[in-house]
Amino acid sequence: MAKATKATKESKAAAKAARREASRARRKQLWQAFQMQRKEDKLLLPLMIGVIVGLTVIAVLIGIFIGGLIFVLPMGILLGVLLAFLIFGRRVQKTVFKKADGQAGAAAWALDNMRGQWRVKQAVSGTAQLDAIHRVIGKPGVILVAEGSPVRTKSLLAQEKKRVARIVGDTPIYDITVGNEEGQIPLKNLERHLNKLPSNIDKKRIDQLESRLAALGGKTPGPGMPKGPMPAGAKMRSIQRTARRR
Repeated sequence: MAKATKATKESKAAAKAARREASRARRKQLWQAFQMQRKEDKLLLPLMIGVIVGLTVIAVLIGIFIGGLIFVLPMGILLGVLLAFLIFGRRVQKTVFKKADGQAGAAAWALDNMRGQWRVKQAVSGTAQLDAIHRVIGKPGVILVAEGSPVRTKSLLAQEKKRVARIVGDTPIYDITVGNEEGQIPLKNLERHLNKLPSNIDKKRIDQLESRLAALGGKTPGPGMPKGPMPAGAKMRSIQRTARRR
């Protein structure tokens, strides 16, 4: 019994130490991201400071007017800090997508970092020039996302759509090309565009499609894609989540 109690205490202490270390790592990462963003984005500090000062002033005026300054002022400061972190997260996201835009593997990286229950299979078909078709399964159905040269990906999309249609039956299939030309979806708008598609199937159907399409994807795998347009892509996503929580 004593051994079990000791083991439990040790496991709790180890878990607490791990959480403390993870929190320290997040704070360090957040600070590094802030320093990097501050050097590239001259408006970051003025905007963050401005929103904190502005909301504090508003809180003071409201507090004086209603006679509850001691209660309203802390709320104004807290709201200002939260809004400043939100601005920071949004501007970091904007910088990340700006740097990634046009690079090989950028769409794959953006798809992998989407929020929600999306099932992403990278490079189900592609070319030696790193043009690729990525397959996404979600509530809208099956979405084929092309990145690279529109001339080369047009035929790839058509071929992949035929292969998928033979398996998914009447499930809707959408095709999207990522880019900045007419008829294409800019990288920064990719997640928003997918989220605007109608919900056509439920989670059970999504699971079934993922299982059935897994074999299809394994028959003719696409070329190896870069894990992301920049090594810090996944970290930046974590930074954005951290900024939203604070």
